[in-house]
Amino acid sequence: MEIANKEFSNKFKSLMKNPSLLILLIAIFVVLFIFIIYPLFKVLIISFTDNNNNFSLDVYKSILSNDYMKQGFKNSILVATLTAVIGTLIGYLYAYTINRTNIPFKNFFRTIAIVPMVFPPFIGAMSIIMLFGFNGLITSKLFGIRTFPVYGLWGLMIAQVITFFPVAFITLDGVLSTISPTLEDAAFNLKASRWQVFTKVTLPLSVPGIASTMLVLFIESLADFGNPLILAGASFPVLSVQAYLEITGMFNLKNGAALAVWLLVPSLIAFILQKYWVNKKKYITVTGKPTTSQVKSVSTSAKWILFTLCMIVSIFIVLIYATIFWGAFTKAWGMNNQFTLDNFKYVFDVGKESIKDTLAIALTSTPISALLGMIIAFLIVIKSYPGKKALEFISLLNFAVPGTVVGIGYILGFNTKPLLLTGTFAILVLNFIFRYIPVGIQSGISLLNQVDPAIEEAAYTLGANDSQVFLKITLPLIIPAFFSALVYSFVRAMTAISAAIFLVSADWNLMTVQILSQTDSGRLSEACAFSVILILLILAFILILKIFLKNKVSLVDNNFGIE
Repeated sequence: MEIANKEFSNKFKSLMKNPSLLILLIAIFVVLFIFIIYPLFKVLIISFTDNNNNFSLDVYKSILSNDYMKQGFKNSILVATLTAVIGTLIGYLYAYTINRTNIPFKNFFRTIAIVPMVFPPFIGAMSIIMLFGFNGLITSKLFGIRTFPVYGLWGLMIAQVITFFPVAFITLDGVLSTISPTLEDAAFNLKASRWQVFTKVTLPLSVPGIASTMLVLFIESLADFGNPLILAGASFPVLSVQAYLEITGMFNLKNGAALAVWLLVPSLIAFILQKYWVNKKKYITVTGKPTTSQVKSVSTSAKWILFTLCMIVSIFIVLIYATIFWGAFTKAWGMNNQFTLDNFKYVFDVGKESIKDTLAIALTSTPISALLGMIIAFLIVIKSYPGKKALEFISLLNFAVPGTVVGIGYILGFNTKPLLLTGTFAILVLNFIFRYIPVGIQSGISLLNQVDPAIEEAAYTLGANDSQVFLKITLPLIIPAFFSALVYSFVRAMTAISAAIFLVSADWNLMTVQILSQTDSGRLSEACAFSVILILLILAFILILKIFLKNKVSLVDNNFGIE
């Protein structure tokens, strides 16, 4: 205890001697409290009070005694669990095939695996309806089936797996690429079979990454709003949708807030497990990667079986998203598939303002979110001060909070003075900034942890001050992470729906809300046209950013070996 107190005292004294760092920390804690903690606090408060603002559990008694709501909670957990298991399984299959076999078309598979990340999260749900719905291309047109259960568990689960599979692949690709095949060589030299090598060496070393991936997918699926809104249906209630309907349909903020809190509990549990338990259980095996191991790990027949499975998944993903482009050029999907450009004329007529609004909000929030993420990552990794753990937890908290909860928190927290932001440009920008900084922070932390502290120590030894070290050493090193944060923040700002749907207004609307509106009205071709425009804008931004930052990123890569 005395040692801990002494350590705290030393950190506090050191902080007081650095007023610029102190001011920066205070400013960051204040904005994090206002735009992350305060909205969550408002959701909790309204759910635990009655109409006279007295403490009450009546709302929870009401919803917990409602069989329909209880079924909604069970369905949410079921879909999230299935998505986590199946998505992780497919992601591991993909990553293992690419890292441990010499199959052809690896670049094609890698590209296809990240395609769903560029699309709005509910586009897959639209495509599933267009392919397997009552007028679906596959079910109705090819097989004459008009009763396929596209709405409910199976349709929703397929959409969720397609949407979040890239997260599993990217994570597990990183895990498998860092497991040295020399360990497998050693097992083969000891006369182990391929199956024994996989089950006794490769798979156990992958377990921490698999567990972390499953928890991340569970959180992502539980928090998703777009796919359930389109595919869940009245017979398969999902909690995120029910919370939204309570507020927008029933105008019952208390019930909506209580459902949001109910949804928040399993998300937070999974987040804490992933962040503070699973992430501590990692095996580090970074050495060389001989190509002979890739041939030994998998037999020829197994290689082609894995290749076939990956190709099936890839073809399905291509079919899902190609359907959107095809649908954009048809007069009325499922009824009149004649080629037309009228849908795009409709988009630029009806949705012109939403396109401008979406771009303005995304282009404003993206650089702020990415820069703030880099600053917080720098403070977490490089600096030592009291409250560092609290800063890390709070800044990453929005990753675990479902968008429905965030949206409800913002409309509750910022609808009165002095923070009267409801219906404004500012509330949407602030929502996106603080909703998506966790990715920038994680990218920055990951990159900075790879940097030898001796580099900065050498700069200090040569007489550099804090600002010079940051500008000349740290900042160049985090350019790749900054670029990743920019891309992610922009893509998410352009495709977000779960929190933003509560915050749009007559003055400020988003393309994603327009897409949902068109889908709900049965105008699938128009919704597809909106989606194509949205995707093209995202791809254009990524291309421009790559061209602009190419020389800078290459310079950093060449100088410091960052990949």
